Amino acid sequence: MDATIALGSNLGDRVANLREGLRRLAQKGLPPAVLSSVWETEPVDSPGSPWFLNLVMRTATPRASLEILDLLLAIERELGRVRTTRNAPRILDLDLLLLGDERCAGPRLVLPHPRMWERRFVMEPLAEIAPGLRDPSTGRTAREICRDLRHTSRVRRWGVLAGSGASSGIIPASGGEHSQA
Repeated sequence: MDATIALGSNLGDRVANLREGLRRLAQKGLPPAVLSSVWETEPVDSPGSPWFLNLVMRTATPRASLEILDLLLAIERELGRVRTTRNAPRILDLDLLLLGDERCAGPRLVLPHPRMWERRFVMEPLAEIAPGLRDPSTGRTAREICRDLRHTSRVRRWGVLAGSGASSGIIPASGGEHSQA
């Protein structure tokens, strides 16, 4: 089954944090099959916080949704994330967005991720790697949803991860900033 996972960081060495998150995901059996560009994004619902670097990955896995959730939370903790307040700055944020066609609304996990379709920092990288992916509720594609988003946060394609290892950098993007007023 395909799992779609969002990664974000707005504290410390953001590139190194994303790389380490990807390395640990692969080490735990969730290597990226498809990886978006890195996008720099204005924080949502957290004015004054540092800007994020975000990306989205897809991977094939036989794991159950709660098993993936527990793995993501464990990686966040291992890298020093402490959950204090909602939308606080973070070293690494890992979100399970989709797991195949699974739908659930439990106390620990809602799939598809309940706010993904309204967040430009998720939809831009998702539309880049899976433009035809459909919202199961509306049938609209990721590209259509992204195009029509009216959120005011600023998002720009920042580049692609270069090389391997936490010390490698970003190959800059030639694209511009996207924002909706």
